[in-house]
Amino acid sequence: MTQEINLKSEITATQTGQRLDQTLAELFPDYSRTRIKEWILNGSVYVDGVAHTKPREKVLEGQEVIVEATLEEETKAEAQAIELNIVYEDEHIIVINKQAGLVVHPGAGNSDGTLMNALLHHCPSIELVPRAGIVHRLDKDTTGLMVVAKTVEAQTHLVAALQAREIVREYEALVQGVIISGGTVDAPIDRHPTKRTHMAVVHNGKPAVTHYRVAEKFRAHTRLRLRLESGRTHQIRVHMAHIGHVLVGDPVYAGRPRPPKAVTPEFLETYMSFNRQALHAVRLELAHPFTLEIMSWQAPVPEDMQTLTRALREDTKANPQEY
Repeated sequence: MTQEINLKSEITATQTGQRLDQTLAELFPDYSRTRIKEWILNGSVYVDGVAHTKPREKVLEGQEVIVEATLEEETKAEAQAIELNIVYEDEHIIVINKQAGLVVHPGAGNSDGTLMNALLHHCPSIELVPRAGIVHRLDKDTTGLMVVAKTVEAQTHLVAALQAREIVREYEALVQGVIISGGTVDAPIDRHPTKRTHMAVVHNGKPAVTHYRVAEKFRAHTRLRLRLESGRTHQIRVHMAHIGHVLVGDPVYAGRPRPPKAVTPEFLETYMSFNRQALHAVRLELAHPFTLEIMSWQAPVPEDMQTLTRALREDTKANPQEY
């Protein structure tokens, strides 16, 4: 599948002397600088009728710029009929409430059966968009809201909004230990120095900021609401572990389950059978990439987390002397 792109504009006085790639990024903000550079290098950009292939070339006021390019298939994956919980969709974006167990895109050990495969089946034209329009990720067993771009233009705008911290992503989590009040974790994250599949707080890592507030306190656990400023891999899981409050059920960072003492058999069964990180992307807010309307969605906390929360609540009521 391909899509023909035909763009036309004129260099303004304020753009005189600028680089060609910089100017095109200003004239055609629906497309990323990387894509614009590719178009220049492959001869798809004409200035006053002449193909220009050097991104650093300077431009002059009044010059006519034409882009005649073809969007080729970007996403190399198989379309698969996998059920999606779509909470909103229009011609530009899809908002999905991702279920636990669904990997976002193919990788080592997950060659298919992913959200990307499902998106290619649901919307075949999304193969023209890098990463099948995926703008941000959720871990395999994290549930909740994700936005996907259906067009290159929408993806460019959403990625820019994400980098500018203009997209609100709010999560709900259950963590071990009692947290007295909210706070912020500002600690850089990168690959763990010795454990390949782990991330960690490291002094020379990428900047990462997580804000959290207490929603409910239990005997030995806390229900939190969290907001991300950045979007590092495993960010909430790593930051909560860093401050000594790992997510309940986290198979990577929590170690063996640690239920409170003197619990009922029913509580113990509920607690020990919760086998994923207790993390849910509960709220998403963004400016629509085409209309610029502020849009917001909320996804109910999934039943397994609700069941665990009720069990923690009942356990706290049964042991008020320890609360």
